[in-house]
Amino acid sequence: MKNCYFCKCVEEKNIVLENKLAFALFDGYPVNEGHMLIIPKRHIKDWWETTYAERKDILSLVDQAKEYLDKKYKPDGYNIGMNLGESAGQSIMHLHVHLIPRYVGDTPNPRGGVRGVIPEKQNY
Repeated sequence: MKNCYFCKCVEEKNIVLENKLAFALFDGYPVNEGHMLIIPKRHIKDWWETTYAERKDILSLVDQAKEYLDKKYKPDGYNIGMNLGESAGQSIMHLHVHLIPRYVGDTPNPRGGVRGVIPEKQNY
């Protein structure tokens, strides 16, 4: 798609890691140092539009990105997530998986992890 930010990234080769059907790059608005996005090369909106081969390549890059980030930043943990649909916070309508390195002390209380997308539900 001509106006899709992620499709333009493929054309511009703004890529850190890639395989046949997906690529990874650093998030332009990182939550933490090393925050990466893993993105299919084909312009699709969400996970349920992926083929088996795309899922395999996306998940393979999640593993490769983790290895890369482990060496470069040495995080203490990770969050992996997808925002699928506007009501879930998706702002670019091209599927992307967030791989967010976590560090001891990056938040006062990390308990609840991804439940923090609805702050009053994070602590249980």
